Amino acid sequence: MVPKIMKQGRWAPWLYLAPALIIMLVFIVYPTIGTIRLSLLDETSTHSAATTCIPNQPCWGVFENYRYALTDPAMLTALRNNALWLLLMVPGTVAGGLFFALLADRVRYESVAKSIVFMPMAISFIGAGVIWRFVYDIEAGGGPQIGLLNAIVVGFGGQPIAWLSNPLINNFSLMLVGVWLWAGFCMTILSAAIKGVPAEMLEAARVDGANEWHVFSKIMLPTIMPTIVVTTTTMAIIILKIFDIVFVMTGGDFGTEVIANRMFNLIVTNAGRSTAIAVLLIVLTIPIMVFNIDRFRKEEAAR
Repeated sequence: MVPKIMKQGRWAPWLYLAPALIIMLVFIVYPTIGTIRLSLLDETSTHSAATTCIPNQPCWGVFENYRYALTDPAMLTALRNNALWLLLMVPGTVAGGLFFALLADRVRYESVAKSIVFMPMAISFIGAGVIWRFVYDIEAGGGPQIGLLNAIVVGFGGQPIAWLSNPLINNFSLMLVGVWLWAGFCMTILSAAIKGVPAEMLEAARVDGANEWHVFSKIMLPTIMPTIVVTTTTMAIIILKIFDIVFVMTGGDFGTEVIANRMFNLIVTNAGRSTAIAVLLIVLTIPIMVFNIDRFRKEEAAR
């Protein structure tokens, strides 16, 4: 006798989704709504932000905190620095990860090499910031240089450099720490993509006379490009929220302020402005998320 197949009701799928939906509502949707509400209030979180407007001065009414987030000189510095991090650190980290992935793929001790490159990810970002503060340390009083970089510079007859307080180089010094931390993460993802490239395709290209550069640029790179795009967008979201390195190493001083650090510094003194910056940060990440979702749907449709 053939058993009777029970049909699921139309509510059954929602029952399976209910736990995830409840978690999202409690820990994502509700806090986001609360953050937006606070961003429309003053520093006491009890009155409209319009009450902070100064007579005869530009005022956006209830959106006054957003005027601050988009026009205040300190915020403009933070926005500029975040843009600089995106323009330099994202390609630097992805390119570094790809470089290490390609090199590790060609050596016998691949696992050891990858472990060494990935090791910084095992360190907390706070700890990494402390380590690199000692690396960049400068002794301005004429004593011996305990910072590794300045000890090397002085050892070669040069003058010690203020790596973290010189506005011309301090942001680049912080980005170097970020690349050191995240290159291993990119390497791991891109290495898996490289392993997925069919070996027969690469060997056929070499037999046909293609050199290694052509094999990489014409075959390997186009094949792993979807993974590179995913890694790039992921790093962009991470770097938009960069905080730990700046907070530990400079505290946002000397022109190194970033959005997340500015938000943190205001959370106690002015919750309205701080949450307005948080909403701005959410808005900046939305286009990247939409791009990722759209690309994922196109890939699924092409299968």
